[in-house]
Amino acid sequence: MALAVSAGVSPAHAQGKEHSVEYPTFYRTTHVDGLSIFYREAGPKQAPTLLLLHGLPSSSRMFEPLFARLSDRYHLVAPDYPGFGHSDWPDPKKFAYTFDRYAEIMNHFTEALGLSRYSLYMQDYGGPVGFRMALAHPERVEALIVQDAVGHNEGLGSNWKARRAFWADRSANESTLRTNLLSLQATKTRHLGNDPNVERYDPDLWTDEFAFLSAPGQGDIQSDLFYDYRTNVDAYPKWQAWMREKQPRLLVLWGKYDLSFDLSEPEAYRRDVPKAEVHVLDAGHFALDTAADQIAQLVRGFMK
Repeated sequence: MALAVSAGVSPAHAQGKEHSVEYPTFYRTTHVDGLSIFYREAGPKQAPTLLLLHGLPSSSRMFEPLFARLSDRYHLVAPDYPGFGHSDWPDPKKFAYTFDRYAEIMNHFTEALGLSRYSLYMQDYGGPVGFRMALAHPERVEALIVQDAVGHNEGLGSNWKARRAFWADRSANESTLRTNLLSLQATKTRHLGNDPNVERYDPDLWTDEFAFLSAPGQGDIQSDLFYDYRTNVDAYPKWQAWMREKQPRLLVLWGKYDLSFDLSEPEAYRRDVPKAEVHVLDAGHFALDTAADQIAQLVRGFMK
């Protein structure tokens, strides 16, 4: 959903094209806990920091639309988790692919970069990583931005029947789970959802992600990590209690065509944080696919 361009502002400026000249994106790696962690960084380092945590099966690449639109005013940092993107992919037999481990590594990542205060932008898997980070170090978190990331059991949609069965009996349901989660069709549906305007979506989005998921070792990595997702469901009450107690500044952005999660979830956050700013967008699970302009404007307004 494109926003109207104000009078006197060029379309190039409104789309963030000028920002990429003054504030280019840098593609860097740093070593954390013996692993090479890749990250994207842009914007003035003295500006408020947005730490962007990606979802499945994407990487920091999913935030490129925001880098193009927000780097004039914010310090943007977006890492790839171990096993994703350009970070190391350690052998699952030697590395625990769990959300607890991810949160620990991401906390150490922020320390390695000297990030003592930041707002967390959490999408999909970024939610369970980010909430763990926030509970471990609440003093570091200035605000939360939740984009299609679940923090309540009722927010898990119909797709989760096969996934819950996998948690209950992994060996009996592994094959079904991998089809449900990692197939080309599942990867495509994660983007399109039930959006009737399929021509708005670049098919490279899902074919690139499926190529990533098809790489040697990825099936085992993603299966291990998703088996651990059951610990997120167990932790939801703890996250909710923390939000109710702390009342963090909270922006919730939700794609109404998202089939991964239930559309009741945005309002569930408002029950925990009554002053939360909640927006349901004309978009899917990866709302930046089609609503980057609107999201950038909402983030700017929220971060003021």
